[in-house]
Amino acid sequence: MAFIHNVLEEPSYGWKDENGNLSKPTQGQIINEFLSRINVFKSKKNWLSFTSWLMVLCLAPFLMLFIFKYFTITGLIIAFLYSMVVMGSHGTVWYHRYCTHGAYKFSNNFWRFFTQNLTLKIIPEEIYAISHHVHHALSDTPGDPYNAQGGFLYCFLADANHQPINRNMNEKGYNRCVTLMKHTGVTANTYAQYQKYGSVANPFRTILGVVLNWSFWFGAFYLLGGIGLACAIFGSAAVWAVGVRTFNYEGHGKGEDKRQDGVDYNRKDMSINQLWPGIVAGEWHNNHHLFPKSARSGFKAYQVDTAWYYIKFMSMIGAVSHYKDSKAQFLKEYVKPALKIEKVFCPVTGKQIFATE
Repeated sequence: MAFIHNVLEEPSYGWKDENGNLSKPTQGQIINEFLSRINVFKSKKNWLSFTSWLMVLCLAPFLMLFIFKYFTITGLIIAFLYSMVVMGSHGTVWYHRYCTHGAYKFSNNFWRFFTQNLTLKIIPEEIYAISHHVHHALSDTPGDPYNAQGGFLYCFLADANHQPINRNMNEKGYNRCVTLMKHTGVTANTYAQYQKYGSVANPFRTILGVVLNWSFWFGAFYLLGGIGLACAIFGSAAVWAVGVRTFNYEGHGKGEDKRQDGVDYNRKDMSINQLWPGIVAGEWHNNHHLFPKSARSGFKAYQVDTAWYYIKFMSMIGAVSHYKDSKAQFLKEYVKPALKIEKVFCPVTGKQIFATE
């Protein structure tokens, strides 16, 4: 079996049914799988999925404190902008375009570390990056870890149920996972450690990194605006952490074909361009599936791309040494042919008129 088909831990209900179609579990099966996958008492190899959701749980009290004790309109505006724009754009910049697709390169490790920790750390790189390679290779087909045809819950709990790496790979397979993660700066486990913890990332290094990241940002926000500001921003991070788990269900038409002519040019899968994720996070998803290794996915004039603006700025100051921009190729291959003018003659007057193809 090809590496891409075997790199993720298959859920108990499988990827395919007996006819080779997507196995569509019941909501009860999905929830049972989730509870099993985050149970660290059952297996220490569940630590990464458990930690991912524990971070959301730890952020929830800050949200409650902001709502019921420190609420202000100014705080609400800041929280909204931080969760939607800052964290949304950072997710696109770091996890999506760099960790998974390597659409740009940093000039040195300092700028990589700077970008990695530019916001509160919530999603482990391993959970996102490796599974996202599979998503692109098997998009909207059995094996896609967040196949929208499986339903909302199938996608929402995918980080625990479908995205962890296979825990029983041989050393060659594991080393291929390490190679996929090498450029991210995540210190990889040895093969012996992988057999113990079931992950590329080391649990102690990962948790320490989160603690240091959160401590730094809580201190910074506290100094800037007191406990109210810190609670507003940490609470908004909880909202983003939950909301981002809904994206792939929405971004692939909720399992239906919602692609629009003249908007969604990629027809190999069900990805669609959406205004809200595009404007606040630079996530023009259909464009991205068309050119996944491009550092820019906002190709048209109205397609605001905050993630691209950050990457371009970093390039201008020398922090990014190389990037790939597929806008010119997109316009040449998809937009200009649709606008090409051809000569047409009126059958009544015989005069030349013009029409778009």
